[in-house]
Amino acid sequence: MSEPFIRPYRPADRDGVVEVCIRTAAGGGDATGLYSDDLLMPEVFALPYLEYAPELAFVVDSGDGERVLGYVLGVADTREFVAWWRHEWAWWFRSRHPSPGPSTGHEPAFTEEELLAAGSDPGRMLIAEVDDYPAHLHIDLLPELQGRGFGRRLIDTLRAELARRGVPAVHLGMDAANTGARAFYERLGFHELPSSRPDAPLLGISTRFSD
Repeated sequence: MSEPFIRPYRPADRDGVVEVCIRTAAGGGDATGLYSDDLLMPEVFALPYLEYAPELAFVVDSGDGERVLGYVLGVADTREFVAWWRHEWAWWFRSRHPSPGPSTGHEPAFTEEELLAAGSDPGRMLIAEVDDYPAHLHIDLLPELQGRGFGRRLIDTLRAELARRGVPAVHLGMDAANTGARAFYERLGFHELPSSRPDAPLLGISTRFSD
């Protein structure tokens, strides 16, 4: 039986990345059916990264090339990414989602209105520490892959590539309700950034493994 392994993203992985994003978007749980359009989460937190920097996307292959079980997505320069988003992504996103869709009867922690605002205004990514932590990332793993070391290996893979490009540090934002993820990041050496808020934790780490 083939074992999962990490490899660079390929265009054929796009739908697999979307699926993983949806199935982990509710504080680490399945967000299917939470919003009027299941693609809302991927269109904010995954697909722009694949469009802008596919070379900084890495996936966990199921071992047979049939499924994506997890991924890490990143950008090396958040300021440049925000500029690209405003010119290339925001107008398309607004045309797709001009207003919130019909209620699904669910009350997710991240509301549909907040998702529409996030997709339309990438300035939210310009954190106070962006000059010291210019890169940022998103990582998601399906439950079947968690606890097997792939999260650490994905982040290490991206950190190594960022370091190779001369990027000094990377940051991420996370769902405050996902306490398991917080513990995982702290084990890897991430630390809380000064501008972090209890409801919107921001964590950062050097790309150099000796730091």
